Amino acid sequence: MNSRRPWLLVVVATLLLATACTDGGSNSAESSGTTASAGTSDGAGTTGSSGTTVSAAYVNLGDSYSAGTGVRPLVEDSPLQCQRSSSNYAHVLAQRRGLALDDVSCAGATTSDFFAAQYFGVDPQLDALGERTRIVTLMIGGNDGDIFSGTIADCGEVAADDPTGAPCRVRYGDSFVRRVQSSTYPALVKALNAVADRAPNARVVVVGYPWILPDTTGCYPTMRIAAGDVAYIRDLQATLNRAVARAATETGATFVDMSTVSEGHDACQPEGVRWIEPQVGSSAPVKVHPNVDGQRAIADQVGAALGR
Repeated sequence: MNSRRPWLLVVVATLLLATACTDGGSNSAESSGTTASAGTSDGAGTTGSSGTTVSAAYVNLGDSYSAGTGVRPLVEDSPLQCQRSSSNYAHVLAQRRGLALDDVSCAGATTSDFFAAQYFGVDPQLDALGERTRIVTLMIGGNDGDIFSGTIADCGEVAADDPTGAPCRVRYGDSFVRRVQSSTYPALVKALNAVADRAPNARVVVVGYPWILPDTTGCYPTMRIAAGDVAYIRDLQATLNRAVARAATETGATFVDMSTVSEGHDACQPEGVRWIEPQVGSSAPVKVHPNVDGQRAIADQVGAALGR
């Protein structure tokens, strides 16, 4: 697995020490007024009286944005590698609606982790689904091909040499966009078709990624992206979200577009306004990920898409 794959732009040791604690902190469920739903579980469904696995009515799949990585506290007894928050959008939604939730989202997940174990003891995410599943939510695609983590890291490496220019665009051109179109999109279609097959009675809701950067000149060095490359990264993110939306349409899923509602809440905004934590100047244990406000905003949009 590529070392940049989980979108975690901090040292792994620091991450594990910081997020293993569940004393709350600034992003705790207690301080935010959000608590984990009593009707939630962690893993691939629950075990029935016959010893067979019974899928939950609501299952959350996906990557670190779906898992709420960086928002404390973690789901009790969940795999530490997955960095699964008890205040992610799925837990917020499950609590609001009184739903039994099985959250198997995991930091670093790609579409391939729907089909195979991501880590030892972390089952393929599709194993959580079944005929009893009625709602499936997910965010996925950003780690396929190392798109976001790789791009932010690569662009950050060259930004210091030309912080007002567009050094990343000059060096990499359209290679990232072509990777989304040629590899990520078909992988998304394959994964979403598999979700529909494994949960034939479920409403599947696929969420797009909220904006990481503003549409202007950015905020270097708070986000280590050169001013001229902000539009380049925005275009890449828009390309990925379009790929997710197209895959959702092709497979009969509902797409939740976060681009309009997240405008003005990017990582360059001040604390209390931003939904994405910046690389510099944030106390969050994980950077470039949604904070608790961002997770609540996603829950709002998913809830609206599901209706009553």
